[in-house]
Order: sequence, then structure tokens, then C-alpha cells
Amino acid sequence: MIDISKKSWRKYFLFSSLYFSEGIELAVITVLIPIYFAELGISLPITTFIIAIAALPWVLKFIWGGIVDHFIGFGRKRFIIVGGILGAFGLLLLAFVDPTIALLPFAFLMFISHIGIAFLDVSSDAWAIEISQEKERGKINGAMFAGQFTGLAVGSTLLAILANIFGYNVAFIIAGLIIILIIIYPLCVKYKIISKKQQKVGSLLVREFKKITTQLIALFAPIADINIGLLIIVPLYLDISLNLDIAQIGLITGIYTVMMAVGALIGGAIADKFSRKTALYVFIGASIFFIALLIFGISWQIFTFLYAIVGFLYGGFNAAGCTMCMDITNPKIGATQFSLLTSLFNLGDIVGTMVAGSLVVMLGFGRVFLYTALSLGPALLILYFIRIEKKDITP
Repeated sequence: MIDISKKSWRKYFLFSSLYFSEGIELAVITVLIPIYFAELGISLPITTFIIAIAALPWVLKFIWGGIVDHFIGFGRKRFIIVGGILGAFGLLLLAFVDPTIALLPFAFLMFISHIGIAFLDVSSDAWAIEISQEKERGKINGAMFAGQFTGLAVGSTLLAILANIFGYNVAFIIAGLIIILIIIYPLCVKYKIISKKQQKVGSLLVREFKKITTQLIALFAPIADINIGLLIIVPLYLDISLNLDIAQIGLITGIYTVMMAVGALIGGAIADKFSRKTALYVFIGASIFFIALLIFGISWQIFTFLYAIVGFLYGGFNAAGCTMCMDITNPKIGATQFSLLTSLFNLGDIVGTMVAGSLVVMLGFGRVFLYTALSLGPALLILYFIRIEKKDITP
């Protein structure tokens, strides 16, 4: 068995690889599915609505986290393995369902797959909270999101190329097999169960959410992430307005996600070196400016450049934001409390995704980009009122 406490890189590699599988899942739903549905003639509002419904397990992360915390005696690793297998098989089965004649079964399989990966996610987060120190949480979150965004980049490019050459069914199968391979590593990692007793999660959770800081972060989370849901329209913009094919769209999305990975690593380091709020001010403020500039992306070269910067900033925001959430999370309910906070981020994402298609139909791509930038303004205001106890986070 591998002891990840002996060397830091093993710890970073573990969580990075687990989040890589999440990136593969995200590549399928944010890149492949929109273009796949467009090629099949499924309308834009239906496409974004189905994607939002299939992604609901990420809003319900607190439920999966509650299950993981309640059955803490089973340990975090067991839920990671089961979740990975469920997520992989959901993707594998998508290859055998035609959404033009069985749209609801197709959406249901996507939903089940996301439940599996959501279990993997909340269990990974709880494991990270258990074994991390405050001074390294920024770097751990940076490694996590770098893994996720790298997975999204690889999935967006590799799976898009496979879909273009061999068909979308083959791409779904390859995505499932990649996730199965990833969960082999945690199987080999030494894990110590911290408690063998079932926990009463509810009372602890209520106590934590009576704190004003927790309440403000819970308000900040969904508002701060609406913008990323609205940007689900980008692959469609590249397809409809710039007339790019799925392979070209996958490449541009791959560049975007590579920059998210870089941003996550730098954002996590900044959050550890200075403060969580300082990092968030920088990344959110700059995001407002560069998302608005997307209206000038009238060629693929200009759009790719601007979109890459937006990706870098979003990666840094993710690492700093989740580090802030880890700081206020009680390790005894690490899966539940942290997953509830991140579920609220995902709620904003889902809301943005659900309305994105309809907004484009009513307003056009340019105005939606502008409103996406403006949606971050209230998040900056709420961030000002969040007060986190200053601690020594210097390495």
C-alpha cells in the first residue's frame, strides 16, 4: 500500500488524479453533449435544460456528503471507488442510447453518471480536509483543480477528436474507461478510518451554519458562479457564429481548460501566501473585465486569446474560493459542510446553464457575454462583508 503522508507529491497526485476524472465528466457534458445535440437537431433551449437537469447531482452534493459523513465508519476511500465505478458505467451506457428517440433515458444515464462522480468528489474533499494543514490547503486545492481542468482539457480535445473521427458513441466509451483506470490508484493508497461510529450530522451542521461567516459565504457562492453557467454558450458560439467544427471547438476549449489548470495552481499559491480574500478580489475583478471583452472575439484567434485569460482567472477563483470554504469547514462533517458550500457554487452554475440557451435566443451572444460579466458585481460586494479570522498561513 502507498503511504501518501510520507511524500507531499503523492498527496497532490492522489487528489489531482481524482479531480482529473471529474474533468473528463465535465468535458462530456459541457463540450460533447451540446455539439452532439446540435448535430442531431435538438433545440438550444432543450439542450441547455437537459444538461442542467443531468448536472443536478452537483447541486445536491450535500446529500451525498451527508451519506459519506453518516457512514464515516466505511471510510472515504470506499465511496470514492464506488462513485468512480458508477460514474464510468453511466458514461459507457450512453454509447448505446440514441437521444433522438430516447432523450429521457439518455438524460437519466447522464444524471446517474454525475451522481457517481459527485460521490467521488465529496469523498475526496473530505479526505483532503482530514489530512491537510491550513498552510497547504491552497496548494492542495490548486492541485485538485489543476487535475480537474487538465482532465477537462484532455477530454475536450481527445474526446472531441475521437467523436469527429469515430463518432460520439466511441468518445463516451473512452471517457468511461479513463475513469475506471483512474480509480486504480486510490485502491493502492493506505487509508486510516478516523471513526467507526455513525455520526449525527444534522446538529453539527446546524451549529456551523449559525455562524455569520458561513452564512455570508453561502450567499456569495451561488452568485459568484452564475457566470460560469452562462458561459456554457461558448461552444455553441464557436459553432454557430464562428462556424468551427467539433475538433476545432475541442481544441479551443482545451486551451481554455489548460489555462484554468495554470490559474488554479497560481491561485492556490496566492491564497496560501497572502489571503483567501485578496486572491478572490483579484480574480473576480479581472474576470468582469475580460468576460466583457469576449464581445470583441469576432475571429477564432481573438476569441481564443480572451477565452484563455478568462479560463486562467476562473481557475484561480476556484482554488481560492474552495480554500476559503475548507478553512471554515468542521472536519467532523467535512463531506457534508464542504459539499453543501460547493453545492451552492454549483447551484449558481446550474441556474446560469438553465437560462443560457433562452437568453441567447432572446438577446444574442454579445449581450449574454456582457450580462455574464455584470453578474459578478454582486459577488464582489458580498465578499467585502465576509470576515475570516486571520490565521498564520505562511508555509
